[in-house]
Amino acid sequence: MSQLIEIKINESSRIPKYKQIVDSVINDVSKGKLKIGEKIPSINELSESCYLSRDTVEKAYKILKEQKVIISVKGKGYYTAKTDLISKIQIFFMINKLSSYKMMIFNSFVNSIGINGHVTLSVYHCEESIFARTLEKNLGAYDYYIIMPHFKTDDSNHVSTTSIVQNAIEKIPKDKLVILDNDKLEIKGNYGAVYQDFQEDIYEALSKGVDKFRKYDKLVLVYPFKSVYPYPKRIVHGFRKFCSKYNFDFEILNEVYDDMDLDSKDIYVIIEENDLVNLVRQIRKKNLTLGNDVGIISYNDTSLKDLLGINVISTRFKAMGESAADLVLNNKKEKIKNIFEYIERNSV
Repeated sequence: MSQLIEIKINESSRIPKYKQIVDSVINDVSKGKLKIGEKIPSINELSESCYLSRDTVEKAYKILKEQKVIISVKGKGYYTAKTDLISKIQIFFMINKLSSYKMMIFNSFVNSIGINGHVTLSVYHCEESIFARTLEKNLGAYDYYIIMPHFKTDDSNHVSTTSIVQNAIEKIPKDKLVILDNDKLEIKGNYGAVYQDFQEDIYEALSKGVDKFRKYDKLVLVYPFKSVYPYPKRIVHGFRKFCSKYNFDFEILNEVYDDMDLDSKDIYVIIEENDLVNLVRQIRKKNLTLGNDVGIISYNDTSLKDLLGINVISTRFKAMGESAADLVLNNKKEKIKNIFEYIERNSV
């Protein structure tokens, strides 16, 4: 006989009902309300008892199976997974800023880890002192340390590491370390990493669109040289390498200035969201045609850029989180270069 699952569906919540089922089952398992190996209601039983569509419950069970929270036994039904599938790995996850891109990686990582581990998020705001103090305080308390190393100098330039950062990271056992996003560190030992190659990535991605760029007179990179959360200078080096290789006239600006001269046929490579919004607003104000009079390529993809038809050069954030989770769950010590791509839409 299947165990009754107490699932409370909040009809007014914006959380999808299938997600409410998933969260409820995971909560019951983690609190011991559902014992390991216990039979749970079938899809039809839960659908009827909670007044939900069969598709909703089926979607929830599919996710729970993927996360190894439940298993299905042919001819018998669904059961909570065995204890050895629910080993709680304690993970300390350090990111430099709370941007949408970083959170995409984090959320992908957490979703891939599922019930197998507990993830604690820490933000150090590109400050080496905050990073070192936080790491020192939490050394020895976790099974894995996931670190995105992006720091800034006193004059707000990007740096991958400092002596303080190096000393702090060297204290982490290498079999417990995974470096994400930026692997330009001098770390001894065998550890896992999923990284971007900021110089070669932008060079190779832009090279895929070179033929379409020829209709423009100049390429303009808008790179914020002084920023609260600075970007790797390797992006600039890769852009220069591309323009030199393909003989493009180019310019590098610190920001999109108000009332810029947009009469010439320029194509802009934009790093920050604010500059993207400002440029699109000016293009519309001057009745210019995006993708003809002025071109735009944005750095780092989002759903909104997809909706607006903005061309992007971007790493796959979801894949980075998934790859990092795989390193942890399978105790791998591989160095993985994350996929970086040029996505063609309507803004060039």
